[in-house]
Amino acid sequence: MLPSSCDTFVALPPSTEGQRIIFGKNSDRPCDEVQEVVYFPATDYGAGQKVECTYIEIDQVGHTFAVVLSKPAWLWGAEMGANEHQVCIGNEAVWGRERADEDEALLGMDLVRLGLERADTASKAVDVITELLEKYGQGGPCMEDECGFTYHNSFLISDRKEAWLLETAGKHWAAERVEGGYRNISNQYGITTKIDKEHPEMREYARIQGWWDGKTEFNFAAVYSFLTTARIEASGSRYCEGKKLLEQSNGHITAETMMDILRDKDSGINMEGMFMTTGSMVSVIPTDPALPGVHYFTATPDPDRSVFKPFIFVKDAQPIKETSSPSYGPDDPVKKKPRFQSKPDRKHELFVKHELVAAIMESYKDREQKIRDAMRQLEKKTMEKMEEFLLQGIAEPIYLTNQFSASVQEEICVYNKH
Repeated sequence: MLPSSCDTFVALPPSTEGQRIIFGKNSDRPCDEVQEVVYFPATDYGAGQKVECTYIEIDQVGHTFAVVLSKPAWLWGAEMGANEHQVCIGNEAVWGRERADEDEALLGMDLVRLGLERADTASKAVDVITELLEKYGQGGPCMEDECGFTYHNSFLISDRKEAWLLETAGKHWAAERVEGGYRNISNQYGITTKIDKEHPEMREYARIQGWWDGKTEFNFAAVYSFLTTARIEASGSRYCEGKKLLEQSNGHITAETMMDILRDKDSGINMEGMFMTTGSMVSVIPTDPALPGVHYFTATPDPDRSVFKPFIFVKDAQPIKETSSPSYGPDDPVKKKPRFQSKPDRKHELFVKHELVAAIMESYKDREQKIRDAMRQLEKKTMEKMEEFLLQGIAEPIYLTNQFSASVQEEICVYNKH
C-alpha cells in the first residue's frame, strides 16, 4: 500500500457565484478506516487545565470555539472541519528534504482541530498552528497501526474574507495569503516566492543546510522540496487536475461545482483502492457576516456514493450521534502502550448502513443507478432548503439544532427503501 495524500480546495470571489467562499476537501485514508463527523460546543476552561491530543498532552486555553469536525475515529484531531466563526481548515501530507519525525508529538490533524478551536479568523489560525508547532513539534504515526507512516503538513485555511496556505517542514514554515480567485493543494509544497508570514529562522536554516545559497530569490517549494516546483505542475497529477477543474468553472464556482470536483474519479481526486476517499467536506461561506455558513459532510467513503449533509452553527446545536463512533476510553488500543496492538470496531450507525448499500451498488448494477438517483434527489432537496438560509439568514435557529442528524436519518430512510 502506497500512502497518498488528500486534495483541498478554496474558491473566493470573483471565481465564485455570489459573494461566497467555497471550501472543499477529500480526506484520503486507509480504506478500512472509519471517519466520523462530530460537533463540540464552545467551552470555557479553568487556568492550568490540559488537553489530551492524540499522543501528547498540551496546555488548554481559557475558551474554545464550537467546532464541527470530520475525523478518523481513532484519533483526537481532524482531517477537516469548521468553527462557529466560519473558519475552515483542511490539511495535507507533505514530504521534503526535512525528515518526517516518528517521535510522538502533535499530528497535523491535531493542529487542524486546535486551529479551529482557538482562532476566529484564518490569519489567527496560522498563528495558532505555527506557535503550537514551534512549541510542541509535529510527529507520530498517522495511521492506526505500527507502520511508522509519518509526514509533515500543509494547511489550507479560509474565513469570510480570505484564505491562507500554510506549509511546514519540521518546525519551520511559510504562509501565503490568498485574497481572491481559487487555490488547491495536494501532497506537494506549493508556496514559491510569495511569502506573507514565515518562521524567523526558516531561510537561515535552509542556508546552513546547503539548500539555498542565501543570494538567489528565496522559493520555499524549490528549497524545501525533494524536487523543484515543476513536479507540482506535472501532467496527470491530482494537483494539476484539480486546478484544471477549478479553472473550468472560474467565475461560477458553487457548492455543486465543488462536490462534482470531489466526486471526480478520472482525475484521481476521488480516490479508490487501498487508500481511498473516506470522507468529504464542502463549505459555503457568505462574505456577509449576517448570513450563516453551511458546512456539508458525507461521513462516509466515496463521495460519488454518498450524500453531502448540512451542518449550520446555531445556539444549542445538539451532539451528532448517528456519525459518532464508539468510544473505548482508556482501554482504547491507541491509548495503551505499546500502541496499536489491536483494532476495535469503530463503525458508526451511518457507516454501517452505507457499507451495506455500497456493497449492493457494487454487486447489482441495475439497482446502483436507482440508489444513486435517490441519493442525489435527497441532496438536491436539502441544498435548496439551505439556499434559503444562505440568502435570507435564519429566522428560527431552534429548528436547526438537529439539522445534520435529521439529514442523516433521511439518508438512512433512502437506504432502507432500496
